[in-house]
Amino acid sequence: MKYYSLRHQSPRVDFRTATVTGQAPDGGLYFPETIPKFLPGFLRELRTLSKATVALNVMQPYVGDTIPAADLQRICAEAVDFAFPLVPVSEGVAALELFHGPTLAFKDVGARFMSRCLGYFAQRGDTPPVTVLVATSGDTGGAVASGFLGVPGVEVVILYPSGKVSPVQEQQLTTLGQNITALEVQGTFDDCQALVKQVFQDTELAKKRFLTSANSINVARWLPQQLYYCFAAQQWPEGAAPPVLAVPSGNFGNLCAGLLARASGLPLGHFIAACNANEPVPAYLRTGTFAPRAAIPTFSNAMDVGNPSNFARILELFDNDLGKMRAALGADTVSDDETVAAIRQVWNEKGYLLDPHGAVAYVALRRYQAQQAGAAGMILATAHPVKFPAVVEPILGHAIRLPDVVQALQGRAKRSVPLAVDYEELKAFLS
Repeated sequence: MKYYSLRHQSPRVDFRTATVTGQAPDGGLYFPETIPKFLPGFLRELRTLSKATVALNVMQPYVGDTIPAADLQRICAEAVDFAFPLVPVSEGVAALELFHGPTLAFKDVGARFMSRCLGYFAQRGDTPPVTVLVATSGDTGGAVASGFLGVPGVEVVILYPSGKVSPVQEQQLTTLGQNITALEVQGTFDDCQALVKQVFQDTELAKKRFLTSANSINVARWLPQQLYYCFAAQQWPEGAAPPVLAVPSGNFGNLCAGLLARASGLPLGHFIAACNANEPVPAYLRTGTFAPRAAIPTFSNAMDVGNPSNFARILELFDNDLGKMRAALGADTVSDDETVAAIRQVWNEKGYLLDPHGAVAYVALRRYQAQQAGAAGMILATAHPVKFPAVVEPILGHAIRLPDVVQALQGRAKRSVPLAVDYEELKAFLS
């Protein structure tokens, strides 16, 4: 498997190079040269396969011969070593819970897969000491920090927007220490992401540090997200029509991975990009014009992205054909008021506690179902509600019980480095 830059000004590379460098030299995102097709036997036997076997089958074509089969099998098994239950929520709606990993967020899979791939390459001497640079709107940073904690030869630098992540998310970013450094940026997630992109364009800095990214711009973080959809298909009622999938969407890596799995042959129905007030993609699907904009803070903060990087990959997947995209993908915009109302309604009526991101997806799916009678579907529950106490606790009327992995962070000192939205300041820190 080779990967090419979406800007088409860089050489094609293998999985190792795409993982280690993160972004192409021309600033473009890497995209697979071909989209593998799932074998009929794999799809036929999917329900009986272990999660580790599913992961190996999906990821092997993308990794190619850059990692031996035995090592890749171990990496895959460790990346998915927790539950992904499909839980009924209400009539015609189930939630695929992706928050049972070590940082209670869906990004644990990609972060664990990438960290182990990069660790493999580093241990073989294939790369010099690496600095992993990552921007986060909430959950990516915690997942990356956990996944890379203590990995020899890897330093992690996380940029996060000050005051725009939840208390639990900030604890996960700033309390681990060791090889993890958190930069508290006085700006938005888009500012953080723009700074990270600028670093990768800086040839002078590249001579001083070997840099890569652990955002979903990196193929080793992005591609494993296909596995969620395979685990969903394993649990979907046999013989039922393929599910409609409402995906909470910010930087659009998760949604793009689901569309890629569908293109590979996984039986999935219509996709809905469930967005909050940050709606450049819904606007594009309505008008045909993509216009990035400044991010707007919302209760579903991990989706507060005004210029989603992975939308370029979605355009590529559909050959930049708006008609093709509209046939497979819809979008909806959900307000904070609608988000809170959905959390309250589902809790009061069904006893199921949505987090704000899952609630956005729930509203979007319900609105779609109101127009498409009988269309059963699922939402992707991407984060544990405990991360959003300011939103969910007033609805519950009491404090939410802290899972063990969160309790372990209590009392740890916050360690972060303040950073202005100033590239020269970041460059000085990294030099």
